[in-house]
Amino acid sequence: MSDHPTSPAIEPLGAGRYRVSLPHQSRVAYAVTHGRDTWVWLDGRAYHLSDDGEARGIQAKADEFALSAPMPATVRAIPVTVGQRVSPGDVLIVLEAMKMELAIKASIGGVVRALHCAPGELVQAGVPLVELE
Repeated sequence: MSDHPTSPAIEPLGAGRYRVSLPHQSRVAYAVTHGRDTWVWLDGRAYHLSDDGEARGIQAKADEFALSAPMPATVRAIPVTVGQRVSPGDVLIVLEAMKMELAIKASIGGVVRALHCAPGELVQAGVPLVELE
């Protein structure tokens, strides 16, 4: 058996969902294609695939503690409030894009400093939705 990582097996599940499997682990990824742009959502992180085949993580544009929409979406739920303490992995915002729900999760622990969206609102990619301090 080799010590080198193996390529993942990717199985389409329908409706933009894919099972990504490696030995001893399996995860579900979500993909949305609009025109020439493709976004992939895996483990609470969004990736933009460019025409040149390179994957780039979507980064917040305001500052390192602002969390932004990875793609145009509708805000479905905001399970946190300003002043609430959160831990890494806590769901901060639930978005819906192309009939798929995407959870924006805290990458760090902290306190919710501001919310810049409301349930039902259409938000654009890169727009900060929540700030942590």
